[in-house]
Amino acid sequence: MLAKIFPFLLWFKDYSTDKARTDLVAGITVAMVLIPQSMAYAQLAGLPAYYGLYAAFLPPMVASLFGSSRQLATGPVAVVSLLSAASLEPLATAGGEAFIAYSIILALTVGIFQFFLGVFKLGLVVNLLSHPVINGFTNAAAIVIASSQFSKLFGVSVDKATHHYETIINVCKSAFHYTHWPTLGMGVLAILIMVVLKRVNPKIPNVLVAVLVTTLLSWGLNFNNDKIITLENIKSPEIVATINSFNQDINSIESLSDKRAILNQNLKKEKEIVAEHHGVKTVKLADLEHELSTIQIQIDAKKKAAHEKRESLRLTHFSIANDASEKPDFSIRTETNVGDGRKWRISIGNKVVKTDKIKMVGAGAVVGTIPDGLAPFIIPKAPGEIGYFGAFLQLLPIAILISLLGFMEAIAIAKSMAAKTGQKLDPNQELIGQGLANIIGSFGQSYAVSGSFSRSSVNLQANAVSGISSVVTSLVVAITLIFFTPLLYHLPQAVLAAVIMMAVIGLVNVSGFVHAFKAKRSDGIISVISFVCTLYFAPHLGDGIFVGVGLTFGVFIFKNLRPRVAFLSRSKDESLKIALKSGLKECDHIAVVRFDGSLIFTNATYLEDRVLEHIAEMKELRAVLVESSGINDLDASGEDALSVLVDTVRDSDRDIYFCGVKEEVLSVMERTHLLEKIGEENIFPDSEEALHKIKNIIHGKGQCQSCPLKDFIPLEA
Repeated sequence: MLAKIFPFLLWFKDYSTDKARTDLVAGITVAMVLIPQSMAYAQLAGLPAYYGLYAAFLPPMVASLFGSSRQLATGPVAVVSLLSAASLEPLATAGGEAFIAYSIILALTVGIFQFFLGVFKLGLVVNLLSHPVINGFTNAAAIVIASSQFSKLFGVSVDKATHHYETIINVCKSAFHYTHWPTLGMGVLAILIMVVLKRVNPKIPNVLVAVLVTTLLSWGLNFNNDKIITLENIKSPEIVATINSFNQDINSIESLSDKRAILNQNLKKEKEIVAEHHGVKTVKLADLEHELSTIQIQIDAKKKAAHEKRESLRLTHFSIANDASEKPDFSIRTETNVGDGRKWRISIGNKVVKTDKIKMVGAGAVVGTIPDGLAPFIIPKAPGEIGYFGAFLQLLPIAILISLLGFMEAIAIAKSMAAKTGQKLDPNQELIGQGLANIIGSFGQSYAVSGSFSRSSVNLQANAVSGISSVVTSLVVAITLIFFTPLLYHLPQAVLAAVIMMAVIGLVNVSGFVHAFKAKRSDGIISVISFVCTLYFAPHLGDGIFVGVGLTFGVFIFKNLRPRVAFLSRSKDESLKIALKSGLKECDHIAVVRFDGSLIFTNATYLEDRVLEHIAEMKELRAVLVESSGINDLDASGEDALSVLVDTVRDSDRDIYFCGVKEEVLSVMERTHLLEKIGEENIFPDSEEALHKIKNIIHGKGQCQSCPLKDFIPLEA
């Protein structure tokens, strides 16, 4: 019982010094991969890079302590990071305080959902996401994730469009206008290092080597050369006017948003009053709705104006005549005015440009300053004024999706490793471990995490024998946060983009589509549609999955409404096969029909309809044998339909028999007295005995002399 609550107690059974040494090495090795990856994935999630380190501290340790897999490496992963960012972008500005608060609350919500699934042993709920849907989604997600890093790889900045493909088009346009070649060079160098080292020796921590080399180059070559100036240092009246106008637009948006929030509160109160008065709409309610609509139009107009000015400022290049001073003057760059040779740009986002601290980017972007020390262990703060319950309701739909996807990825990895190590795996315990990792992690400022395929593989290759390796990994991350964060200052953002792009290559699996089509055409079509829809709806990746799940359930329901009703005949190998499909002649007097599916309310009358159609076509038919091995379940509607079928066939002066009836179905027949109506003598254990009996009855009446079934069963003497 104690080991059930605290699974990690089982680690120490037959544990030795040698095993401890192996776990120590494995834990350090995984940490060397996790540290740069976690920072990259945090930015993919729309958070500052150091939040990836927060997510890499507590979750790996907690997941290993309370999960069932001893080698599963938990932490930030690409798909969950992208889903987190995509779901939260409509609620708050990426990187802002509200966005960070939403991300942490989302992790808590995901953790609670996973934990309760595990406690109530509902791990099978992940089967709602079929393999074709997941295959289509992961392939599309890999493309979306990789392409989302193009802007960092080329050193350009663009606003995100409604659809991901529109954003990529804007990135390409911006890259044609200006590509920062040193940034692109850093990214390509990192990719080359990772590819070459992986081929030379997979055990070498290629990600860590790429990060170390490029960080040293960035520091030595002065890769980042940003300058902080004031508005007076920009010697262009047009640009100064554009910045001031942009700031006015942003201030107007914030002011209008505050006003909208107050109106929404008033609208909510007024709707409550209207509800108390039996839904009679008031003039005040109409006025509030009109005012809200007007404000929304104004906000949209201001956002569009701010977007146009922001893009204009981003595309403007500056030069400085002399960069010797700390705050040099900047002029618009022309062919004759190249200054120090660099193309300087204004760093501008979705916030007001501080006119006394304007950041001018003259080179590549780096991670920058990372706060020293561990994140404070506190209760996650509710974003804005909506409170915990409001945030929980807002985030629950996407939290459920992330929970299921994250767990599917984690359990698939854990199962593949368990097959190699022979370890016993408990999916529900794994859900508890993943849930607690997200819950406790959220108290340590972590965003949503899951099991990582790449880092779990590293853990397995390093011969980790217990979850102590993950505990060591967490401790190494903690030491890094406390002592070594200044060393990461010069890490190029392009390298983090390269790390993400290399990590998601493994998600691309074209053979999965081929396999789905080979298994079943409908599965292949669903997989392709899920892929296309995920790409189209990106960054709202959940919509692609919902389309795939909807199609899967649609096909499932259709199959249950119209299961296969097959009429059988004897083949050359003396087995019963589908007559129409195999081109076999059917007997004129005996119909052998097989129903492939549960006979329930959704299809109760379908078997009767098909048999009666067959009887209408076969005028000389004398007996119907229902081969029932495919009927797995029988409900009240199905039992009633069988009863009607028996009556209808017998009323037409024909006999009806059953064979291969399963015990569960037979017990339903007994309880409802259908067995008495059919007659126990008319129910046979298999088709061989049934046809033996029926053939002799029909032959005794002088019929069926040239029956295609005659060689299947020898006649009685």
